[in-house]
Amino acid sequence: MDEHIFDKVHEVDLKKTMEESYIDYAMSVIAARALPDVRDGLKPVQRRILYAMIELNNGPDKPHRKCARIVGDTMGKYHPHGDSSIYGALVNLAQEWSTRYPLVDGHGNFGSVDGDGAAAMRYTEARLSKISMEMLSDINKNTVDFIPNFDETEKEPVVLPSRFPNLLVNGTSGIAVGMATNIPPHNLREVINAVVKIIDNVVEEDRETVIEEILSIVKGPDFPTGAMILGTRGIEEAYRTGRGKIRVRAITDIEAMANGKNRIVVTELPYMVNKARLIEKIAELHRDKKIDGITELRDESDRQGMRICIELRRDANPNVILNQLYKHTQMQDTFGVIMLALVGNEPRVMNLLDMLKYYLKHQEEVVTRRIEYDLNKAEERAHILQGLLIALDHIDEVIRIIRSSKNVQEAKNRLMESYELSDAQAQAIVDMRLRALTGLEREKLEAEYAELMKKIEEFKAILADRHKLLGVIKDELILIRDKYGDERRTSIGYDEFDISMEDLIPKENTVITMTSLGYIKRMTVDNFKSQNRGGKGIKGMQTIDEDYIEDLFMTTTHHYVMFFTNKGRVYRLKAYEIPESGRTARGTAIVNLLQLLPEEKITAVITMSEFDDDKYLFMATKYGIVKKTPIREYANIRKTGLQAINLREEDELIEVKVTDSNKDIFLVTKNGQCIRFDEKDVRPTGRASMGVIGMNLGYEDEIIGMQLNTQGECLLLVSEYGLGKRTSIDEFAVQKRGGKGVKCYNITEKTGNVVGVKAVNEENEIMMITTEGIIIRILCSQISKIGRITSGVKLMNLDPSKAVRVASIAKVRESETAEVSEEEAVTEEAENRIEE
Repeated sequence: MDEHIFDKVHEVDLKKTMEESYIDYAMSVIAARALPDVRDGLKPVQRRILYAMIELNNGPDKPHRKCARIVGDTMGKYHPHGDSSIYGALVNLAQEWSTRYPLVDGHGNFGSVDGDGAAAMRYTEARLSKISMEMLSDINKNTVDFIPNFDETEKEPVVLPSRFPNLLVNGTSGIAVGMATNIPPHNLREVINAVVKIIDNVVEEDRETVIEEILSIVKGPDFPTGAMILGTRGIEEAYRTGRGKIRVRAITDIEAMANGKNRIVVTELPYMVNKARLIEKIAELHRDKKIDGITELRDESDRQGMRICIELRRDANPNVILNQLYKHTQMQDTFGVIMLALVGNEPRVMNLLDMLKYYLKHQEEVVTRRIEYDLNKAEERAHILQGLLIALDHIDEVIRIIRSSKNVQEAKNRLMESYELSDAQAQAIVDMRLRALTGLEREKLEAEYAELMKKIEEFKAILADRHKLLGVIKDELILIRDKYGDERRTSIGYDEFDISMEDLIPKENTVITMTSLGYIKRMTVDNFKSQNRGGKGIKGMQTIDEDYIEDLFMTTTHHYVMFFTNKGRVYRLKAYEIPESGRTARGTAIVNLLQLLPEEKITAVITMSEFDDDKYLFMATKYGIVKKTPIREYANIRKTGLQAINLREEDELIEVKVTDSNKDIFLVTKNGQCIRFDEKDVRPTGRASMGVIGMNLGYEDEIIGMQLNTQGECLLLVSEYGLGKRTSIDEFAVQKRGGKGVKCYNITEKTGNVVGVKAVNEENEIMMITTEGIIIRILCSQISKIGRITSGVKLMNLDPSKAVRVASIAKVRESETAEVSEEEAVTEEAENRIEE
């Protein structure tokens, strides 16, 4: 017996056996567990869950079923693995913060963005979501191949029809053996538009699509949790090569609090970031003194959305703390893209265009097989109808044959002989009911036959022409896009380290507004239409209590916007870095964009494209001090700002102009005085100097504006009660700086103080802004041109009962000569800048 046992022992090479076993295991994990198929974007477990649910008749129009039942069916029929892995995949398909377009409609506790797990499957219920029905659409029409399940008692689909590009739309992640995939989710509209573009290029121009065309349609990943992607370099790299790193940043807002403190409010987090763990991390950083200045940390999230509130000390700079949070926590995270999927059971890293092409190829096969199936069914039915119509034409003879036959088989055989019918036709005739003999029934059969013949013709035409087939796919994709598509949740922000970003931003005119409380926004020029003098205006901005628009100017998206503050400091942004908003939106608090000091307010803004050697910045303060400094001294402005002028106590910087040392300067005060002097009277001084006296002010008077003689032929003056006039600049004699000037406006109780001054020409337009945020736009030619010591005419109707005042005015000047040279455009912009 012992010898018999030893006979059964086989010597094997352990190294070779381990290699073979490990390769088998690795291939199993790669091909049948961890990686998605390029066609439907699903891993085997996900595909089996969806198929088990449709087999359970668990659609969106049916009641929810217990998850335990769904998991049991999936495990027993198709997926012989642990129930926890199946339930985990089911939960993931139902979580709105994990899946961009959830394929499962969950009912009960399916976890939370804080990392809480779902309730046990015996408590939760689920059914297919509406969009997942598009994944399974026409699966019973032989559109995909079926294979036996693990014990060969059932059939399961190799792939789902997937009527939308699920791999890109919902993304996926998986770790196999020696490889991993991490495909981000995308916006359904953008991805379908990209597929439509590929189809259009083939059908209309008979050419292949290049990836540049797709990059202009698919802007970037669109995460279910929103947030902001920094720059496009990582996106482009991932889309072109299949691998890339995308930096994602939380959406934050710095809010001013009543007690002078600030708070950082986080409303959206990067994809897959655990909110509870993030809050713990922030608390830990504060405890370890790595971030100093946080006084309170609260999670105020509710059903309306996410809101993490970080309150700061009064002396803390919110921008500095925000940057520390980005650096040390997952408020800024990196999404590593690896676009790897199975192509014919083989793992392959693909670029965006390859993935879309493989999907389109799959759709061509699915739609072809569906139309072939429908064609076969239609031909079978038409064949039967043909027989029925023949029988109806010879109904008396048919009845005689059937009545005289001994049994059904004999009747069928005689009918087949007499009228050359097939077995199926003869069977249909002997099964025919007596009601089919009525005229109405005959008409129905004839109409159905005609309709079927038309359909058969259509089906054959589609199968014979690839362009028609692609047209069918396009129409069906557009239907899905229009039905399920939504707006992007993830915005594409600007990355200061990504220089290529600027090339993607179109150069166009833009209007920028800023309010008294420091809210700023960028708008398109066509938001405002010209009106006649004396109108009521349109609503320009949704302001909060006691806030009003203080600055409104026009520039282009690529110009620098330089912000000068009351403290004499200067900050700088590119115009496109200011977030774009609608006409009535409040905008973004300027403290979110600039690292302002406590109690610092923007008082002057200028725009420019270059820092020329022969140009100067000319500044004026509230108490009549002026200063001229070469513009090149402001070419390098740090994020934390730069000292632009040294100020006396209580004085404030109110106005800045770009000059070339050949201009006349006009200073106008609120009490209606004006001085004109040659800017050569002011010698150039360094950046941190104080300046010289420009105008000697009277008691309780202050400067409200500064203009240049080259900006217009007339001075337009507007008072706080909506009166205004134009006065020729020739009425103001040039005098030495430091004088008291001459009277330029007759102030009465009816007019109030002067609030704005602009140098204008006949063709210019101005915008007037009230303390309630109402804007009116008027042609200067409609405003009376009268002498110095006058009050002018009514420009705007103000409601006296609400104590509404004119807050400020702005000159609008759209570029009429688009073909001027860059140098001329820069000079023109500098001379005729459109601000305040």
